[in-house]
Order: sequence, then structure tokens, then C-alpha cells
Amino acid sequence: METVIEDVAEYSWREVVLPALIPLVQEPVELDRETGERRRGRDIVVAVDHGPNSRHALHWALVHLCRLADTLHFVHAVSSVQNEVVYEASQQLMETLAVEAFQMAMVRSQARIVEGDAGKVICREAERLKPAAVVMGTRGRNLMQSVLQGSVGEYCFHHCKAAPVIIVPGKEAGDQSVL
Repeated sequence: METVIEDVAEYSWREVVLPALIPLVQEPVELDRETGERRRGRDIVVAVDHGPNSRHALHWALVHLCRLADTLHFVHAVSSVQNEVVYEASQQLMETLAVEAFQMAMVRSQARIVEGDAGKVICREAERLKPAAVVMGTRGRNLMQSVLQGSVGEYCFHHCKAAPVIIVPGKEAGDQSVL
């Protein structure tokens, strides 16, 4: 675990070492007509958890947003990065999603498990990485439920400096949990 001090608050996180099964993606061949951003690739933050809506949002991003040279940055917020049981479950989730991302879109992945409130963690990571987009799922609650219970997607929509892309689940997302 590494602790980074940002502003006044402590910022605890653990980097996840993703599986070596994924071969290194070669840089795409450069074409004259392509812009520098396209050749270089973009950083895209994907907020993940153990629910089906998170996986649905990832699949949406892989199909509709990602290009070959892009890098996905998985961010998972937990209550404590020192809890080994939580870390192991989160690490397994990140590895599974990284393999899926490579198989579906051949994109590179990096993963980070961060301690703290989900909305604040996602916004902080977006500020650190300066991504092209921040992709996250939502449970699809109505307005009254969101106001009473709070919503990570709504928090990020109002506070995130990068472009948040909030994916509302459809029937194809299903009810089963990823874990």
C-alpha cells in the first residue's frame, strides 16, 4: 500500500498488478492522416464495483468508446485498502475485467483500488489522470430515490472535471452480480 498526501486529506490506494496472460499491445501503425491524439491513445477511467451495472457500463465503453491505442483505468472504491479480504476480491474483479477488456477491444488496462467515498474517489482519480471520459454505471433509480439515498453518478456529474458518461442499465444488463 502506498499513501499519497493530497491537499489536507490522506489518500490511500493500492495498485493492482494485472495478469501477465494479457500480451502487451503493440502501438498501432502510424498513418499520416491520423492526429496525434489518435496515435497516442486516450485515457478512459471506468468506475467498477461488484454489481452488474458496472460491468454493463464497461461493455458499453468497450463497444462505443474505446479505440485500439486507448488505456482503461479501472477505479474501485473500498472502505479500507488494508482489509486483505476486500483487496483480494477487488483484485480478482479487476483481473477479470482487464481480461474481458483485452478480449473485446484489445485495449490496455491499469487498475487501482482506492480507499474512500466512491464519488469523491472517482472525481479525484479523474483529476489525477485527466481522462477523455469517466464511464460509470448507475442503478437506474428514480429521482426521489436518488435525492433521498444519494447517487455516485449524480455526485460525479456535478463535481467531476472530466466528462462523465453515466450508463443507465437496460434489460440486457440483467440482475446477477459479478462477484
